[in-house]
Amino acid sequence: MPPSDGEREQAAELLQRACGEGRLTLEEFGVRVGAVWAAETGDELVRATAGLAPTPIVGSARTVESVFTIFSENKRRGRWRLRDRRLGLRTMFGATELDLREVLTDQSVIEIGGFCAFGEVKIIVPEGVEVDLTGAAVFSSSKLHLAPVPRVPGTPEVRIAVSAWFSSVEVVSKPYSLPRPS
Repeated sequence: MPPSDGEREQAAELLQRACGEGRLTLEEFGVRVGAVWAAETGDELVRATAGLAPTPIVGSARTVESVFTIFSENKRRGRWRLRDRRLGLRTMFGATELDLREVLTDQSVIEIGGFCAFGEVKIIVPEGVEVDLTGAAVFSSSKLHLAPVPRVPGTPEVRIAVSAWFSSVEVVSKPYSLPRPS
C-alpha cells in the first residue's frame, strides 16, 4: 500500500531535522527526501529514513568561515560544518576546491563570496541544488555545469559571487546515492 501524504510529510520533517542537527549532509538529505516523495511502498519510505537514530558524527566539528589559498592548493572535502550563511573565499596563485556534497548546515541559503587572482576555484554541489553564480571575470573563465534535474525540496540555495582575474571559476554538480541496505 502506498504511503499517505501525511506519512511522507512526517518522513520529510524527520530528514530535515536530522540535516539541521548535522546527522545528514546536504547531499544525503537531498537524496533521501527525493526517495521519500518517490516512495511507492511503506518499505521504501522506511529505507529512506533508515539509520537516523542519534549517532556520533565523524568528521570535522570545526566551523569553517573562510578559506584562504595563497601559492598553494586547498581542498575541503568530506564532512565539514558551515554554521553561518556566508563563507569567504580568497585564492591567489593557487587552487581551491570546495565540495559541498557532505557539508553540514541548517541554513536555507549558503553564500560563498570572494575573489580569485591567477588561480582556480572549483565548487562541487549536490545534484538538485539551486545555484546562482555571479562575479566579474577579467581575463578569466566562469563555468556553471549543473545536472538537468529538478530542485530537491528543502535544500538550500547556493549563491556564489567570486570575482576572478586571470583565473578559472567552475561550479559542477555531482550525484550521490543512498547506501544499499545489507
